[in-house]
Amino acid sequence: MAQHRRSRQDLVQQRLRDGFVGRAGEVAVFRDNLARDPEDPDFQFLFHVHGLGGVGKTTLLRYWEHLARDSGAVTARVGDEVHSAVEAMEAVAGQLEKQGRPLKKFTKQAGAYRRRRHELETSQDGFPSPSGQREDGGPGGSPAASLSSAVVTQIGLAGLGLIPGVGGVANALDPQQAALGTEKLRSALAGRFRSHEDLRLVLTPVDVLTPVFLAELSEAAERSSRVVLFFDTFERTAPLLERWLRDITLDSRHGTLPVNVQTVLCGQGRLDRDCWGGVLDLVQQVPLEVFTEDEARQLLAAHDVTDQQVVDVILDLSGRLPAWVAALGQARPLGPGAVGDPADSAVERFLKWETDSDRRRTALACALPRQLNEDLYRLLAPESLAGEYAWMRGLTFVSGDNGHCRYHDVVRTAMLRLQRAQSPMRWEAQHTLLARAHREKRRALEPALEAAGLWKDPAWRQARLEEIYHGLCADPAGALPYALEAAIQAGTAGSVVLHRCARTIAQAGHDTGDEGVAAWGRRLSATEDDAVALARILTALTTASELSDEYRALTRSGTGAGTGPGRAGTSAG
Repeated sequence: MAQHRRSRQDLVQQRLRDGFVGRAGEVAVFRDNLARDPEDPDFQFLFHVHGLGGVGKTTLLRYWEHLARDSGAVTARVGDEVHSAVEAMEAVAGQLEKQGRPLKKFTKQAGAYRRRRHELETSQDGFPSPSGQREDGGPGGSPAASLSSAVVTQIGLAGLGLIPGVGGVANALDPQQAALGTEKLRSALAGRFRSHEDLRLVLTPVDVLTPVFLAELSEAAERSSRVVLFFDTFERTAPLLERWLRDITLDSRHGTLPVNVQTVLCGQGRLDRDCWGGVLDLVQQVPLEVFTEDEARQLLAAHDVTDQQVVDVILDLSGRLPAWVAALGQARPLGPGAVGDPADSAVERFLKWETDSDRRRTALACALPRQLNEDLYRLLAPESLAGEYAWMRGLTFVSGDNGHCRYHDVVRTAMLRLQRAQSPMRWEAQHTLLARAHREKRRALEPALEAAGLWKDPAWRQARLEEIYHGLCADPAGALPYALEAAIQAGTAGSVVLHRCARTIAQAGHDTGDEGVAAWGRRLSATEDDAVALARILTALTTASELSDEYRALTRSGTGAGTGPGRAGTSAG
């Protein structure tokens, strides 16, 4: 008997499995769960994988699906190619059918829905407007319109699932007008269908189709070890699917599911608390961060990149973000100088869903501060977006609380490199603007503070450190003398405060690519936490050639320059 040959697709999937690198903990969590009895109290039936774009969520999801299939499960994976709950159910049904688990009743009824909707969308019969006038060119009316245009522009049946992909339209409508229009349309359509079931199918397809879908999915689960449904790119599909998914996984509004049906959500953002409410503790959260150094090195080795200098450059440029590590490794650079900078394509990845040019520019500009609040946002945003701070805070790579927020380090690093390369003049101007804002803030605090205790005051110290940082970013060579003078003053408040200043200088050196500034930051950061080491570094600082001539002259004269509120400015001001 001839042996069955594996398909090309089988070989491709095998290579993908063999090439999977890292994520040992996340793989173990899912594999261990597959080994559990679904009726075990510890069995997790709802996973949520989340993390930044490029962190490897989809790669992990595909590997999880391979594990599920290898364990005998039936699976389906849905991405942002679907634009409604109906399309999501159809996608699942299509994939299950290929695995010998067809959902025949659902497929038949979904087909009927498609036919009825197509008939209405292509019909040229008139439909009533919310005002009661017909859209047929009659007295006081407008030219004839198809159902699709009448619904979207007048009634907003997108909110009922009739028009996929534009669910947000319904939220912008006047509720009373929408309700009135819906009832008028319902009355008009009633005469077009012979049965009430057909009318419900067209007007409320999700409510009609979901119970049928769940019933047949349950039958498929009874004939399988388990069914695992994966919903990828959830940051895109959540507005359309999140409420529906919550209903079918945790509620019985549309029916119930057997315990061996498992759901995995995967996206950049967090789950909506308003939607999931008090059931978030039932969700197994799987946050994905950038690779560890060992994982990144393992991936590079898989691409035959083992030269230590090349590896070190890739680790630095990529921030160990898996997508970047893979992209740089696949190029197989022959030397450190041949390693490209992934910042441009990476930023495009992070902002690919934002099409408004002003918002894209604002998102880039808001990466400049190490920590952002609404005042700094308004300083950087155009007037047209001045009131959109909530939008910025809602970006998937932004986190924070108590009125402050910050960009994820990997995202911020890429955005900084891109902006510095694209427009050095704008880079300098914006950092100068930010340095000036922080200088004005700390000067406003100074009248109420003792001169000798400035560095011990948290608010003043934070403003001063940010002033130093942005001054160095705007003009590394010109601002370095003043930053080192500030470090001397910070040292008088103790080694912990000096360390804060040192980290600020080091980060500015890294973010500007200025090795001289970065070296000083590293040198100051190495100070041990004792009085002798602190005195030694402060003595070395007072004789540093990078200090301004004015400061060294004042130091030699013993006047103790820079200890008062009016001292330690920045050349970027």
